Amino acid sequence: MTIEVKVPDIGDFDDVPVIGILVSVGDVIAVEDPLVELESDKATMEVPSPAAGKVAEIKVTEGDTVSEGSLLLVLEGDGAGDAPTAAPAAAAAALAAPAAAQTAVTDAGFGKAHASPSVRAFARQLEIDLSKVNGTGRKGRILREDVTAMLKSTMAPAATGAASGGMGIPPIPAVDFSKFGPTEDVEMPRIKKISGPALHRSWLNIPHVTHNEEADITELDKYRKELDTQAKTEGYRVTLLSFMIKASVSALKTHWEVNSSINPDGDKLIRKDFYNIGFAADTPNGLMVPVVKDADRKGIVEISKELGDLSAQAREGKLKGPDMTGATFTISSLGGIGGTSFTPIVNAPEVAILGLTRSKMAPVWDGEAFQPRNMQPLSLSYDHRAIDGALAARFCATLKHLLGDVRRLML
Repeated sequence: MTIEVKVPDIGDFDDVPVIGILVSVGDVIAVEDPLVELESDKATMEVPSPAAGKVAEIKVTEGDTVSEGSLLLVLEGDGAGDAPTAAPAAAAAALAAPAAAQTAVTDAGFGKAHASPSVRAFARQLEIDLSKVNGTGRKGRILREDVTAMLKSTMAPAATGAASGGMGIPPIPAVDFSKFGPTEDVEMPRIKKISGPALHRSWLNIPHVTHNEEADITELDKYRKELDTQAKTEGYRVTLLSFMIKASVSALKTHWEVNSSINPDGDKLIRKDFYNIGFAADTPNGLMVPVVKDADRKGIVEISKELGDLSAQAREGKLKGPDMTGATFTISSLGGIGGTSFTPIVNAPEVAILGLTRSKMAPVWDGEAFQPRNMQPLSLSYDHRAIDGALAARFCATLKHLLGDVRRLML
C-alpha cells in the first residue's frame, strides 16, 4: 500500500522553506527516520517518517515552501504507523519551543549562509563571519561545531591567557576528561537540545531576580484531598497545581504586569487580557511545558482534568505545537521531588515564572502559641526590566493571601 507523508502540526507557522531532502527515491526507511528538514525564522526541524517502507516519490524540492498538511513524499509500505500526518512531540516542539523564546537577533548579512537561525545567532554573538566558515554538515550546512572551530582558529592568545567569547564572556575551556579516567559521550535527548539554547538565551538576556515566600496551605490542602478522593473514583486527580493555577490567575489579574511581555522596542509593556498558564511536565525525554489555555474561565475540576490529559500526552510524546505555545505565565513544580527553593529561568517572552518545592509542616506563631501549619515555599523569578522588587513582593503577598483561604479562590 502507499502512504502519503504530509507536514505535521508545526504550530503557528506557514510557508516554511524546505532546506534539505534527507532521503532518495528507493531508500528503505524505518519509523521515525528523518525525511526532510524544514526551517522557520525561529528554528529548524526534521520531519520523521510515520511508517516503515520504501520511498516511492518525493513531492518537494529544496527551496519549496510548505505548511501543515502539505504533501512531502509517498511511501510504499505495509501501513505500519498509519497516521502519516502525526508527529512526535519532539518534532513539533522544535518549532514551538523556540517560538516561545523570542530573540532580538536578525539575519542581516547572513542571508546566503547555509545555516539554521540558531547557528546564525550563535555566530553573531561570537562575531564570526559565516561566509568564511566551512560547513561540515549535510550538503555543506554550517553547524554550531563549525562556528566554534572557526572561533578557536582565529583567536589570538590574550596576554592573560583567557580568550574572550561573544558579548565579552570568556568561553569555557575544553577539557580532555579521558586523561583522568574512562569516559563516554552520551547523546542528549532532542528536547534538551531544543530547550537548552532557549534557556541559555533567556538567562543571558534577562536580568533575573528571585523572590522567595511561604504560603500557609493547611486548609486549602485539606479541601484538595477531599476533592482528590472523589476524583480518583472518576479517573482523574486533583493536585495542588490546580489550585496554584487558579490562585496565580487571580494574582495576575491584580498585578497585570506579571502577565505581560516587553515590547520589542524596549519602551513599552504588552498588556495581555488573557491568561494561559504553562506548567513544566517531567517526561522520559526531558521537561516539556504544556499550556492550560484560558485558565481564568475554568474551575478546579476542569483544570485538574486538563492537567492530567496534557501531562499524559507529554509523557507519551503526543503533544502538538499549539499545546505548548501562547503561555503568559509559567509554573514549575518540584513538589513531588523535594527541595526548599530554587531559581527557575524565566520562559521569555514571559516576564515571570513561579517555582514550587515540597510543602512541609512547620510551627507558626499565631500570636499566642506555635501551631503546626502546612507551609508551601514559593520562588518567583522575574525579569527586573518589567517587574521591580516591590511589585514582585506584592504579587507573592497576593498569592499567599489567596492560598491561605480556599474560599478566596472562588471569588
